[in-house]
Formats: sequence, structure tokens, C-alpha cells
Amino acid sequence: MSAQPDAHPQTVLVFSTLGAGSNDEYRIRELASRHAHVVFPFDRSRKLAMFSALVKKIRRERPDLVVMEGTGLAGGAALLLSRLLFGTKYVVSSGDAVGPWVGTKSRLLEWPFTWYERQLCSRASGFIGWTPYLAGRALTYGCPRAMTAPGWAPFTRTLAEQGEDRIRIRNVLGIGSNQLVVGIAGSLVWNARHKYCYGAELVAAAAKVRRSDVTFLVIGDGNGMTHLKTAAAALPTGRVLFTGRIPQDALPAYYAAMDFGSLPQSVDAVGSFRYTTKLSEYLAFGLPVLTGEIPLAYDLDDGWIARLPGFAPWDAVYTTALAAFVDGLLPERLAAMQAAVPRNDPAFDRTRQIERANAFLGDLLRDRG
Repeated sequence: MSAQPDAHPQTVLVFSTLGAGSNDEYRIRELASRHAHVVFPFDRSRKLAMFSALVKKIRRERPDLVVMEGTGLAGGAALLLSRLLFGTKYVVSSGDAVGPWVGTKSRLLEWPFTWYERQLCSRASGFIGWTPYLAGRALTYGCPRAMTAPGWAPFTRTLAEQGEDRIRIRNVLGIGSNQLVVGIAGSLVWNARHKYCYGAELVAAAAKVRRSDVTFLVIGDGNGMTHLKTAAAALPTGRVLFTGRIPQDALPAYYAAMDFGSLPQSVDAVGSFRYTTKLSEYLAFGLPVLTGEIPLAYDLDDGWIARLPGFAPWDAVYTTALAAFVDGLLPERLAAMQAAVPRNDPAFDRTRQIERANAFLGDLLRDRG
């Protein structure tokens, strides 16, 4: 006897705690795109109101599954309450270990947010990790099912286009064609506890390198910019260049101008769980990576990753090793590392991730347990 179809089409409610219109919202909409879904426009500037509105929407519409990108407290608390009151099935997608990440801001809050992370995972129907390490963390916390979707580069360029962009942007920035460029793109948010933001490792290494044919490029903006510029003020002109904020559609040209991408992560329960969105973008442009001795640096390396010792990118051991690597880098080694970069790694393929995520959500929708 064949199974009877559902009396009503199954619906999926998706939202991102980073906010409506964010890249995270785009990601989760794509990962759920093969299912009928409704987007809840989360406003992160009105978190308490969002908590209430989300619970009311779930109570009123009773979606078959709710999928949350991020682990913000307002969204997560709404899911936990809806699970308790209405039996709502939900999935969490996350790129960070919540408790340890909050601990970088406040040690007092690390334990409460680790408890929150554990509750969120243990009551979820499924978990989509940005890395397999985060998927494993969720399973350890009691989530019954998990998968990995590490993200994808939001742009593509042919080799010819990259070559044209490289020449153009280097001319704009005043960088010679034979200059070695080590760069990073990201939000320059200053961490007062560690006196660090993205790019600080490059400025520190720039003060230690001996060769003159190297430029360190910092792409992005934030409250850390002032700190970085102050630290770089005594360095030779052109040793460190700051672009400020670059629009997303213009960012590929700046990647094309680089020879190496910096992927700074601490070797702890924050950095060791991450890939970060920069990794897929670096790979799309054939950029070898400089990073710490974190799991991905062993698991993904095929000759294109330079592992640097040290506990964290704000550690002097790390920045000294970064400078030493740059000083000793020969053209042959650079060419070999660039040739080894997997530009089309299936793990970071957009179509494959969307197919796998939709299959995962489909299985959860069919599960009546």
C-alpha cells in the first residue's frame, strides 16, 4: 500500500540572527531553497521584539520546521520556548562555538552561554555546521543529526579576468608587479582583551620582515583601523596598505591583487572550530593560506597551507614565524603552493552544498519522531 501524501504541504520557516538582508540570511535561504519556505525578517536591533514576534508567528502558523542561521540569544530562546510549548522542530546552522566565542568578550558569560549552546543543540532536530568540527560538537551536545555546509565564494572570475584585475588594482594601490602581497579581508573589530583585530598580525609581521619586496594589504574597516594605522605609522611607506571598506562586488579584484591570504585563528575552542567565510573566497582565487596550527590546516592541506606556530595571531611567536616565512619564501615555493590550491574543491561547491542541505532538511521533515 503506497504512502498517502500529507494533508497540507510542509512549510519551513527560515531566519538569520544576523539580520534580514545579511549574507547569513542569503545562505540559509539557499540551503532551504528546494522546500517551500517563508523568511522571517529578523531585526537584530530589536532583539526582544524579535523574540516575541517569532514565538507568535510559530504559534500562529505552526511551521513543520524552523531553520535558524546563527546562534543569537533572542532567536535561540524563541526556538527553545516554541519547542517546549508547541513541539516545534528546528534546525540550527552555526559557524562558531558559542560559549568559547562569548568568552572572548567576557569570561563571566562563557559558562552561561556554553549551557545555552548545549540546550540549543540537545533540543534541535538537526544541526548544520560550517565545519565538521562544529557538527561533531553539536552531536556531542545531544543533537540527533548533523551535517556540514562550509559556505561558498559569492563570486567567480575567469583566470583572464583575474589577471586584468590584478594589474588594475596593483596600479591603483601603487604596488609593483613583482611585489609579494600578503593580504586579508574582513571586519576590523577591535578586541580590547587581546588588543587584536583582523590584520593586526600582518602589521606586526611587517615590522619584523627584512625583505623590501613585500606589501601587506588590509581590506576592510572597523574600530580597529585606528589601532592598526597607529602601529603601522613607523613602518616604511607602502609596507602596509589599508583600503578601507570595499563593496562586495569589488572585492574579487582585490583578491586578484594578492599572492597569499591570511587566515588568522587562535588554537583554542574558538579558532580551532572555524573555517571562516574567507577560506572559500581565498580558494576561489587560487590563494595559498597562512594560518595557525588548527585542525583545518592539517585536514585540508595539500601543499597550499603554511602552518605557523603560536597560540594565536596576537602571539609574538605567530607573528615572528609569519615574518620568517615571508622572508624565506622563494618564487619556486610560491608557485608550487599556488598550483596546489584546489580552486574547485567539492566541499566548497555551492550547488553540492545546497543539494545536500535540502536532502538533510527533507529527511528531517519526513521524520515524525
